Amino acid sequence: MKLNNIVVFCGSSLGFNEVYKNIAVNLGSYFAKNNITLVYGGGKIGMMGAIASEIIEKKGEVVGVIPDLLKKEEVVHSNITKIIITKTMSERKVIMSKMIDGYITLPGGFGTLDELFEALTLQQLHIEQKPVGVLNVNGFFDATIKQLDFMVKEGFLKPENRALLLIDETIDGLMEKMKNYTAPEKTHVINKVVS
Repeated sequence: MKLNNIVVFCGSSLGFNEVYKNIAVNLGSYFAKNNITLVYGGGKIGMMGAIASEIIEKKGEVVGVIPDLLKKEEVVHSNITKIIITKTMSERKVIMSKMIDGYITLPGGFGTLDELFEALTLQQLHIEQKPVGVLNVNGFFDATIKQLDFMVKEGFLKPENRALLLIDETIDGLMEKMKNYTAPEKTHVINKVVS
């Protein structure tokens, strides 16, 4: 699978542990080296700023998609390749979805998890067939993964839908899984989440 444009969901904070900023910088370096365009929220702060700045420094491509309500001088990254302003958060997600070949999620807060689960829902409903990955640095997503496994155990999530989320602790490992991803075969009728 070709991964030319990848959206990265991540926090507008750097967190308390330097490991989070480091993974954002390292992923940015990987993107620049492998000619992968970053599509992201357009910010210059937190994890978003760390990954975008690294790619820009290495002469890579960065596209920011930001809703008008968040377009403030102290938030928007002014040095990126292209900025797209949307009216709403929903429109932002649709535009991002149309531009990219896959999704990667780094540590973040409510917005990051919202974006991750929307991407997974789109895969589950066969609206999209793109790899969705989580870079589980420092065990950040361990509790989230445990919750998904519990949802399977309790009959609220099919094992094959749980398998839609690709997980790795390393950039190389996650990128390999994403490149080798094969989307489930589309059916004419969307199956219920639980059979």
